[in-house]
Amino acid sequence: MKFRKAHKEDVPHIVQLLANDKLGKQRENYQDPLPEEYYQAFSRIEQDHNQELMVIEDDEKSIIGTLQLSFIPYLSWCGTTRAQIEAVRIREDQRGKGIGKKLFQWAIRRARERKALLVQLTTDKQRPEALRFYEKLGFKASHEGMKLHLDNLR
Repeated sequence: MKFRKAHKEDVPHIVQLLANDKLGKQRENYQDPLPEEYYQAFSRIEQDHNQELMVIEDDEKSIIGTLQLSFIPYLSWCGTTRAQIEAVRIREDQRGKGIGKKLFQWAIRRARERKALLVQLTTDKQRPEALRFYEKLGFKASHEGMKLHLDNLR
């Protein structure tokens, strides 16, 4: 297994992973060819030094997992940085093999390297198995999250 930063040619594989569940099917537009918006978003991520879009490759160099790690500078907590984990996906045929745990261990090490004070994430309440997984890794439900969806994107 190899962890590496995503490349432009990985974008279709990443979007396919993101779209491969009940919630992802509702919000992603995975097709061939992939809509240009995904490549534009990748370009913005790639140019931002506080963003790390990662993939995991198996021994055959197939992408079997992904996550996005964002580093958020704060004035609070004496000007520290937080690491935010988003868009975690493991390919369906690879789940249950400890790959997700290794991906999180990598992300936590990376957050420490970047001197982050804490690692945070959100999980959809419709994914109780994900919540249990995160709790087993030591994450605590310490805050109540809220979102306001803006309709200006679609």
